[in-house]
Amino acid sequence: MESLLSKHKNNRKLTTLVENRTTYSAEYAELNIYETYAFAEKVSLTFDFPIIASMLTGKKVMHLEGFEAFDFYPGESVVMPTNKEMVIDFPLASEAQPTQCLALGIDATKIDEVVGKFNQQVAIENENNNWDLDTNASHLINNTAVNQLVERLTYTFTNDTKSKDVLLDLMIQELIIRLLQTKAKSLIISNPDQIFNDTRIGSVIKYIKEHLTDRDINVESLAKKAYMSTSHFHKQFKNTLGVSPIDYINSERIKFSKKLIKASNDVRISEIAYKSGFNNTSYFNRQFKKHEMITPTQFVKSVMEK
Repeated sequence: MESLLSKHKNNRKLTTLVENRTTYSAEYAELNIYETYAFAEKVSLTFDFPIIASMLTGKKVMHLEGFEAFDFYPGESVVMPTNKEMVIDFPLASEAQPTQCLALGIDATKIDEVVGKFNQQVAIENENNNWDLDTNASHLINNTAVNQLVERLTYTFTNDTKSKDVLLDLMIQELIIRLLQTKAKSLIISNPDQIFNDTRIGSVIKYIKEHLTDRDINVESLAKKAYMSTSHFHKQFKNTLGVSPIDYINSERIKFSKKLIKASNDVRISEIAYKSGFNNTSYFNRQFKKHEMITPTQFVKSVMEK
């Protein structure tokens, strides 16, 4: 991330210690990078366009309508609709270790254009094919595809090249589609019975949730439950949710492992891995690092320090 922001460091002007803002503009989007160098509480931000905010360094505590207050770390993002307030605390910010966050704003007409294309070309199970980015905030935790796109967008915004506008346009379209897929994913996961009660993907998600720690879950068995060929099931699952079946299962198991760690007094990584459905501790370690960007041991240490 340091190298990603190297050009930004040359462009910024420090005018305040709390949420110092540097703005980069493009045809359909605006990138704001905020840096805070001192402890602060109840800092309010509101935008007159939809934004995705992602943490770069440090920690914030976010207060959003519809959510309990939550810690906001690098690797996490929130999607905020137009004119929705974010109230933010900065418990750890200092001059030596500033908190850095970006807010990417996207023109509403661009969103409408991409949503239209998405609804025409990507009908989810031929049933619920009328998706949009609604008026509710979303909290995305370690969504790898979104994180990688945000990094590429940040690099492109802060580095002037001849192809900058074309590249940004393509990446913004992709980001909107990723967010639409994330919304579909959250709806299926939160209520597979009512929202997708007639779909095979919804029934598979329900099955995974109910058998998350079973070690015999695999793509072939899930495809059979969906009455699809393995290749068609894999493609349909990824088109609907934006992730492969295995990546989805692993991410859910990692979330479960974090709950086990937080509830344990004596944490043994191998035991946590086994209870979470992993047969192999080294594979569990790799997946944990992939999804959380820290090792299980580092996570245990952070929990113990609280």
